Amino acid sequence: MVAVGVGTATGLLRRPVTENDVAKRRLIHSLSRSLADEGIPDHLITTLEEVLSDRPGAAAPARKVDGLLARLGLPAPRQRPPEVCPLGPDEAARISDHFRRATRLLVQVTPHRVALYPTEELRLLIALHNEQPNPGEALSYLRRYALAIVALLDLMGDDEE
Repeated sequence: MVAVGVGTATGLLRRPVTENDVAKRRLIHSLSRSLADEGIPDHLITTLEEVLSDRPGAAAPARKVDGLLARLGLPAPRQRPPEVCPLGPDEAARISDHFRRATRLLVQVTPHRVALYPTEELRLLIALHNEQPNPGEALSYLRRYALAIVALLDLMGDDEE
């Protein structure tokens, strides 16, 4: 590492910007925009929302005791989490296919869109890409996969300013 004195830093900062520098900045900006344009398709966002949203099973019947406790200002007793509808094999295969295509794209695009290379996030995404879950574990696997994709999308940020 090289140390730069205050005088040198001040001189470098005062140096005028050349046309070549301006051209480089425009090129970097347009490359960044083109990566975003080929980036995330709308159907991926829809699929992520589909997987991460609640998939309610049969609705639990309302209890009279809960209404009475609410009127008295008392907290309702803890309840078990709601039942979740399992994914059908065709639906799980469709979503998994969307995520695998998105993984190939994200592995190519993400390094160009972040300041520091996201090693752990990409490692997890590739591991999930290669995983073959049991049919009974499809929903939990797809939710883990969706969260890994969302983590990378968060790192990449938004182009809109």
